Amino acid sequence: MTDAQTGRVEGVGAATAELMPGFAIERVKTDGAEINCVIGGSGPPLLLLHGNPLTLVSWHRVAPMLAEHFTVVAPDLRGYGDSSKPDGGEDHAAYSFRAMGEDNFAVMRHFGFERFPVAGHDRGARVAFRMALDRPEAVERLAALDIIPTYDLLSNVTMGWAMESYHWFFMAQKAPFPEKLIGADLNYYINYKLNKKGVGLSIFDPRAFAEYARCTTAEQIHAVCEDYRATVTLDYAFDKADREAGRRIACPVFALWGSNSHVGRHLKPDAAWRGWADDYRGFAIPTGHYPAEQRPDLVGPMLRDFFSGREPEAPAEG
Repeated sequence: MTDAQTGRVEGVGAATAELMPGFAIERVKTDGAEINCVIGGSGPPLLLLHGNPLTLVSWHRVAPMLAEHFTVVAPDLRGYGDSSKPDGGEDHAAYSFRAMGEDNFAVMRHFGFERFPVAGHDRGARVAFRMALDRPEAVERLAALDIIPTYDLLSNVTMGWAMESYHWFFMAQKAPFPEKLIGADLNYYINYKLNKKGVGLSIFDPRAFAEYARCTTAEQIHAVCEDYRATVTLDYAFDKADREAGRRIACPVFALWGSNSHVGRHLKPDAAWRGWADDYRGFAIPTGHYPAEQRPDLVGPMLRDFFSGREPEAPAEG
């Protein structure tokens, strides 16, 4: 049942069932977390990882099309959505991209998949990046939506990017400072956070937006802050060590970024990704930071082609 004004679907899991028909909802226990996920479709496996402050339903406009060709698995990252939110530990290690990656290897093993391709957006793309470096034997292909790797980003911060991505450094501050400020008005926060420059909120299905609002709780905000605390400490150190050791991503890599996102406006994605992968292709598309929700007509076919072994083509308008 959907509220006519807010678009909210009642009950935990109700929005997922409505937005992603044909996908089964499961809960998988991993080492340190319980992961809420969906699985649907048929064919070879494909893992989809969402970003912040989203949930697995952020894939609702492309997952059904991909499920015509693949067995699609989409989880809520630990700390997000309806997945568990464990304690981060003194060093925040429970929210490192490595820990999140291990969750998703466990999820895929649960479904019988030892080797698979992965697409990630935002935080999910950073998890996918770490998975590809940590276990190259398990990751067949990597698609990253609207990021550059963490090491390159934090080593080359620009004023323009920092102004649009203030939350990286705000949420990484010592607890409970950011949690208390954000928690003063969670509804205001989620509306502000998703209302990206030059794009607005109209790109979101009201039911998906309501799901993001439902999941924006004090418990999730603390988990997300732990995610960012881990990023500027452990994750940066992992990436730095890999860069200094000359480690590279072994599988084919495909990067998409929005020409109207903070990535497209302020960063150099091609140069960053070529520094990590020999088998790389990528280009901008006419979106903001949430391409799978704004232009699924572009993102879906390009992901399908890439994961099917075909070269995705840049749109004429991109």
